[in-house]
Amino acid sequence: MTTIWIDVEDLFDYARVNPRPSGIQRVEYEICRCLVRSAGVERVKFLRHGPGGTSFQAVPWTEVDTLFTGLSTPAPTTEEEAANDPAPATGTLTPSVPDLIPPPPRRRLRRRFLSWAARRVPGHLREPLGTAFLHQVNAIHTAMHAGRIAWEAAFPRRPAPLPQVEAASPPASEEAIPTPGRKAPVVAEPLPQSFDARTGDILLVLGSPWFHRDYASLIQAVKAEKGLRFGVLIYDIIPLRRPEWCDHTLIQLFEGWLSTVLPHADALMAISQASADDLAAYAKEKGWPLQARPVAIPMGTGFGAPAPAIRLPGREYPEPGSYALIVSTIEARKNHILLFRVWRRMLEEMPRDKVPTLVFAGRVGWMVADLMQQLRNAHYLDGKLVLFQDPTDGELTTLYQGAQFTLFPSFYEGWGLPVTESLAFGKPAIISNTTSLPEAGGALARYFDPESTTEAYHVIREVVEDPEGLRNWQARVARDFRPVAWDEAARAVLRALEEPAVTPA
Repeated sequence: MTTIWIDVEDLFDYARVNPRPSGIQRVEYEICRCLVRSAGVERVKFLRHGPGGTSFQAVPWTEVDTLFTGLSTPAPTTEEEAANDPAPATGTLTPSVPDLIPPPPRRRLRRRFLSWAARRVPGHLREPLGTAFLHQVNAIHTAMHAGRIAWEAAFPRRPAPLPQVEAASPPASEEAIPTPGRKAPVVAEPLPQSFDARTGDILLVLGSPWFHRDYASLIQAVKAEKGLRFGVLIYDIIPLRRPEWCDHTLIQLFEGWLSTVLPHADALMAISQASADDLAAYAKEKGWPLQARPVAIPMGTGFGAPAPAIRLPGREYPEPGSYALIVSTIEARKNHILLFRVWRRMLEEMPRDKVPTLVFAGRVGWMVADLMQQLRNAHYLDGKLVLFQDPTDGELTTLYQGAQFTLFPSFYEGWGLPVTESLAFGKPAIISNTTSLPEAGGALARYFDPESTTEAYHVIREVVEDPEGLRNWQARVARDFRPVAWDEAARAVLRALEEPAVTPA
């Protein structure tokens, strides 16, 4: 019986420095979970990297499942709830010695100091100075992250040899590197279990091990030693197709990883047909010798059941039914500035009470300093544009439920999770017509060219001025949208591994 060995080292590396999973980690986990459920733990096994990153060591599924549970566990919503709730907060794992009492979190003291300092700044200066401070902090974090990527690429970590422990002993753990705001989970070093693969078994990559400096050599050596086949899932090639939106170091690392690893792949998969076609075209342009043609894997809808809708104390929420919503990190590629211009024009040409409020839900990311300055200068369109930062999953449910419709004007995507998420909530989506987004929206979304503010304006205004048509559209979405189960994605992965698509001669 063929065994599938899944490299999950990137998931553990991510958990060292991040308190919550991003889309890639969620997709990786969901497919792993469904593969285990359908094929069983005897056929689907998991690997981490050994000392120096030059070998693999097996780890049990329970270790992977526990890590992700720690990443995705919702945090208490209030300080009182946190004090009374024995469950671990987001991004933490229950300690192996629960009776040890941790010291009070430093961030609470830091928050009190910043609050004290803010109250002593004149009111008319408080907001601009506070915003400038936050942008500076974001810039520092971005620079530090880029520096860490460059350092690890040049000088990869070489962990000390692992202690010899009995199989039944608990894994040794180390403190994770802290991140601002929330604590990242404690990540265990891999247990020295045997990687007893047999000829014909499959080594599978579902995540993002792009920062491994010599991953191709590791794959080549393992394939030669054990006679394995190799499969890999690609999310997008944005750093190569649209480098203007990425850190320069990331571009170099990603291209180096992709160009050396893909030629070893016996099965190539992508999260959309657009990404599969893009990958095949780029490889042909660069002359990369691919053994397999990339095939699209259907993406599941959402990640588990939606979180219950909540309204946290101290937060202001838009009136249900009064707004249009975009859920996304605010970064240049997502094209929020187009929506700002569309709304400004609608307010100039239409009665103000006929224009819905525009809600940006997400954290402020990178390369948007000019947009944020324009929003402040325009006084957030005098209240017709709302920035709802860092919503929890429960708050996102609240925002989706109250929206008239959603928007997603992104220039480039690998799939389009906010689109299918919107449709799953029964909300119509007006979105970009580029890359993978038409696959995500299908016949239930409406489209515009993200390069054309004028076209976007007319599409959006037509919806705003036709309330009856919007109600009919909402009913059609609620009636016709069919969510995709992650089991379907897992079955497609199995098919791609068992019958790889051969590259045409």
